[in-house]
Parts: sequence; C-alpha cells; structure tokens
Amino acid sequence: MNDSATIARPTPTKTEHFEVLIVGAGISGVAAGYHLQQQCPGTSFVALECQESFGGTWLTHKYPGIRSDSDLYTFGYRFKPWIGPPIATAEEIRKYMGEVIAENDLARHIRYKHRIDSASWSSADKLWTVEAHRADSGERLRFTCNFLWMCQGYYRHEEGYTPHWDGMEDFKGTIVHPQTWPEDLDYTDKRVLVIGSGATAATVVPAMAGTAKHVTMLQRSPTFFRIGRNGIQIADELRELGVKEEWVHEITRKKILYEQFALTQRSKAEPEKVREELLTNVRANLPDGYDVDKHFNPRYRPWSQRIAFVPDGDVFAGIRAGKASVVTDEIERFVEKGVLLKSGQVLEADIIVTATGFNLCALGDIAFEIDGKALNFGDTITYRGMMFTGIPNMIWVFGYFRASWTLRSELIADFTCRLLRHMKDKGAREVEVVLRPEDKDMKLSAWMDDDDFNPGYMKRGVHLWPKRGDKKEWAHTQNYWREKDEIPAIDLDGAEFAYHWRRNDGAPT
Repeated sequence: MNDSATIARPTPTKTEHFEVLIVGAGISGVAAGYHLQQQCPGTSFVALECQESFGGTWLTHKYPGIRSDSDLYTFGYRFKPWIGPPIATAEEIRKYMGEVIAENDLARHIRYKHRIDSASWSSADKLWTVEAHRADSGERLRFTCNFLWMCQGYYRHEEGYTPHWDGMEDFKGTIVHPQTWPEDLDYTDKRVLVIGSGATAATVVPAMAGTAKHVTMLQRSPTFFRIGRNGIQIADELRELGVKEEWVHEITRKKILYEQFALTQRSKAEPEKVREELLTNVRANLPDGYDVDKHFNPRYRPWSQRIAFVPDGDVFAGIRAGKASVVTDEIERFVEKGVLLKSGQVLEADIIVTATGFNLCALGDIAFEIDGKALNFGDTITYRGMMFTGIPNMIWVFGYFRASWTLRSELIADFTCRLLRHMKDKGAREVEVVLRPEDKDMKLSAWMDDDDFNPGYMKRGVHLWPKRGDKKEWAHTQNYWREKDEIPAIDLDGAEFAYHWRRNDGAPT
C-alpha cells in the first residue's frame, strides 16, 4: 500500500470522468490505448503515468547497455512491424513506442507525472474514484471511471531489491543498483563487481567491460544462457526478396513463436538434452578448459527460471578477452576493499553493482477500497491472471515469462475490448468474476507453481498476490500457446461472469 494515500491532503477542486482509466504508459498501457481506440471507437479514456514520459521500464532503467531480453518481433506490437535487430536497446524501443503514440494520436490521452494514491469502487454508483497527485507540483486530482485497466507492471520502479550483507557500511567504494543507476557514475579504469547472473547482469557486464579495468560477475549459482546472432535469417532473406515489412514482421513473429514453443516443450519433456545443448553452445564460446559446469550449469531445469539471451555472445567475448570473469561463490561479508567470500577469497572492487533483482508490488502500491473496505489483493482468486474475485470492473495486465510480455498485453487488450462491448450491448454497468458451484471446493495455491517457475523475486513477493485454483480458468498458466486460442474463445456469458445493472429509479440491482 502507498503510504502517501493515508496522509491528509487538500480536496481536489474538480473531478474528471472517463469511461476507461488506464494505469501506466509503458508497453502494456500504450497497447491498451491503441486497441481501445481501434476496437471500441468513441470510448472516452485517459492513461495516467507517474513518470515524466512513456516507456515504463525502458524509461526508468538507465544502466549501461540496457536492452531487451525478448526479440522485438514478439515484444513489439503485432500491428506495427519491427525493422531493426531483434534485440534492441532501450532507446530503440522508446523510439518505436513513440512512433506508435504519434501515428495513432495517443498523446492527447496520456497524462504524465500523475501518481495515483488510491482507487475506490462504489457498487451503488458503479464507479471507480481515483485520487492522484501531480508528481511535480503536488496538485491533487480526482478522476472517476467505469472501468480500470491496470498496466503498471509488477515491480517497484523507485527501488530495486538489494539484500543486506554484513559490513556493507565498511566498503569504501560505490554501491549501485541497476534500477537507480547514477547518470554521472564514471567507471573508467575501475574494478567493477557485479553481483547477480540474470538478464541484467548479462547486459551490464559486457557493456562495462570495454571501459572498466575489469568486470567480475559474482553469482551464488549459475544461470542458463542462450547465445545467438542478433539477427533473424528469415527476416533478412525476406527483405532481400523485397517482401513488405508487414509480412516480414508476421512471418518472422510466427517462426519465433513456434521455436519458443518447441524449446519450452522440450525443456519439460527432455530437460537434460536441452541442458546439454545450451552448455555445448556456452563451451564453444569460452576458452578450452574453462570450468563450464561450475559457472554455467544451473541446479534447476531449463526454463524453470528465465533463460537469458546473449546476443552475439558478448558476455563470453569479454571473458575470452580477459576483460570480464565469473566467480561462483557466496558472500561472507563486505570489507573495506570489496567482498569477502565464504571460500576466503577477497574480490576487490571500486564499484559494486547489485544486479540482485527487484521488489514485487501489488496493484502498483495503490491503496484500493471496495465499498469502503480496504482490499487485500492476496485474499482474492485470479481468473486467468487478469481478473479477480471481489474486484469489479478491473483488468490487470501480467505478461509471460517464457514468451514476450507484449503477447499477453495484446491478448488481454482484445479480451477487455470484447468485454466492454459486451457490457454495452447488455446494458450492464458492472462485471465481476465469481466462483461457479463446481469451483467452490477447488484447491487454492500461491499465484505461481513453484515447480514450474521459481525465480527469487517471485518467491519473495508471491504472498502479496492473489491465489490460484487447480482449474485452468482460475490460474495464470504462463502458456501463450494455449491462451492464444483459449482467451478469444471465452464465453462472456459463462457462469463465472456476474453482471449488474441499475434500475430506472437509480438503485442497483
């Protein structure tokens, strides 16, 4: 919950009303605005973004080398062809998003520097009331809307996750987290220690290695890496043949999706074969005799945590050149000159980068109330990872871990627009998901199946999130290849959807 929501503030002087209020102007929020405008023409909407511009992650993260770890043929929108390298920089992604906003006249719907403090649902009025303030001036603002579309992401942009280690105050150098990277940090000729081995570390290490004196990646346990050229052969060939970019985008997108599906299926059916294939590729990119099993062979099976893609093998090029190295060990404590490991080795450093993940947040840390009662998001049950029992007229966007986030953003956008049109056709003012009679006794579990996907950030914060049931309707399956068919086929008049109207005398039914 956002502490600022509990502080007494001046009452806003006016209230603006929109049919739909979108929270966030990142990749999901821009998709929501586009599809709402295309599929529900005439619907009034606004997108509130707390940052000074659009982009979400690609705006707030400014660490060296920041890039996508999904290809832009699937991370890009289905309606706008991507024509650059599949792995793109933050600047390239924001340029692409800016073109979407400009080409579709979305800028007039987006309000920047608008931070939401609270959202309250009234069953009597069939409305959400959203209290917000301007991040720059502190001006208090109030909005009402019929429907909330939550596109704010799932972690706190203001702060990353840094564990506490003994002796951190003894270290005489600089400690930084990638999520709050100082723009004036000079690492020229400095010894840099990067703690962590996920996608962020795989980006930071090669980006700093050319300038720093040396970069060491310290990991408690290895991560799976997939190495490939930052290019797609079929896309290159189609362009040489003069095929339209729209066709290149769609054909390449389908090929990538097929290959992702095949890898995911094989990771479950024959995990040791997939493991060996990944490790063989890593060995081919490292000097003979390098201890690959120690530093690059994880304890978990492939795809039970995200596989980090390394374009053109840049991390391994730094290792071969002697500009970067990997140490697999645990931290005993920080010391004046760096980090003391449990093995007794001291890693000396001038700068320590804690690429240790992020903090999950529930509903953007916004204080939610339903009919005057504070909402505990963890008490709800999810419907397909996008709606929740006890929360009317709200959609929440949460993407995929094994496929690109945008794929699900657009599936949910299609569903939301269809739901809004359906409500309009029925004359309904309210919709919520409810357990059917056959669901009442189903087993409930945590949001994610720990055996299926278990990164540290999810384990740390999963208690904040809704429960899932043991039926596909009441879980976020993380399976695009099923959901691409299942979500469009959802029966909006099924027993899990409860609609409410208002009688002519104004009283709710």
